[in-house]
Amino acid sequence: MQEERLLAEVRDAFGVIRVVEVGDYRFLEFGEEAIEQSCVFTADPCWLEYDYTRAMLLAALAHPRPESALFLGLGAGTLTQACLKFLPLEDVECIELRPEVPRLAMEFLGLNDDPRLTLRVGDAVELLPSAERADLIFVDLYTDSGPGAAHLAWSFLEACQRKLEPGGWLVINQWGTDCGKPLGAALLRGLFHRHYWEIPVKEGNVILLVPAELEQALDLAGLAARADALAPRLGYSLQPLLEVLRPAS
Repeated sequence: MQEERLLAEVRDAFGVIRVVEVGDYRFLEFGEEAIEQSCVFTADPCWLEYDYTRAMLLAALAHPRPESALFLGLGAGTLTQACLKFLPLEDVECIELRPEVPRLAMEFLGLNDDPRLTLRVGDAVELLPSAERADLIFVDLYTDSGPGAAHLAWSFLEACQRKLEPGGWLVINQWGTDCGKPLGAALLRGLFHRHYWEIPVKEGNVILLVPAELEQALDLAGLAARADALAPRLGYSLQPLLEVLRPAS
């Protein structure tokens, strides 16, 4: 077992935030129970270690050429940085609830000050109306006790979908249930009219791919081609995640 080294610990209005290092990896943790929020490979902060982050990147490839993205929840910023590196994005906005998170991400977790990236601190529910429309919107709003209330708030998820540009995609990191369905599956089916796709991952989460409009289809052949083309740059294949992609459960 490699030794765990505490690099930073702060307390804000929502509780404790820690950054710890174990070997070649650093972890962002929330709460007294040290619930892991993000994992960073220090040699390459754009490396996506977990399947759920890789599945969210795969979901982003549903758009053939996204120019803008909105991230609701920053964490260590690994997915944001991966998207900035591997997608043709020109304008990226991120809304993070806790002001210490971006600071720690920049100081300890390799988050770069990219000129294309605008960071705003505040509640995603309150700031969403003032956010720019985007080709891609990522919802990843977790606390130390699980998904934030917005993950299952009909009005908020509907507002996220409405913020999409035509042809855009909403990507949601949702908890999975014991039977492998996304948490709140009945609500999601009603809200999005069963017109979305899912990628279940081994961490137990289910990544949702929600199109901007009902008439919008998922181009599976195009998605597969873009994933294959990206694999040499990523250093891993997204094919195993493509193989489990499914229609709404």
